[in-house]
Amino acid sequence: MEKRILLTFLGLITITVVISMTSCKSIKNKRTNDLAAESSIENFDEFYNRFHADSLFQMSRIKFPLKGNKVDFEGEKKWSGKNWITMKTRIYDVDTSEFQTDYKKTDISFIQKFWIEDSGYFSEYRFNLIHKKWYLIYANEQNL
Repeated sequence: MEKRILLTFLGLITITVVISMTSCKSIKNKRTNDLAAESSIENFDEFYNRFHADSLFQMSRIKFPLKGNKVDFEGEKKWSGKNWITMKTRIYDVDTSEFQTDYKKTDISFIQKFWIEDSGYFSEYRFNLIHKKWYLIYANEQNL
């Protein structure tokens, strides 16, 4: 009888240990998955390519009212969804035989500039990482 109670007791302990180990592994996997999700920052290059290829996506990633202006012979205008001109050319694809270009990327920002020397034409665009997603936050375009 004592042997039977001892075997039952050992069986219960074994089951308890197995369940505990399985639960710990599940909790650890959940924590690992949660950390991975928290650290999943949008890849800038993928964003940037899509931004220039998909006009609807582009509009969804512009923080209106957009800082900066559109300045030309008609005057200075603030950017809005109604007067926004879809960006189609990536800075890497700008014709450098005609335009000067400059760009700088950090972990949280991307600034691109292009201009025509001594012409009165200059553009600057700034993208920032906001809540793990990239957005256009500034556009300045001058054509005088």
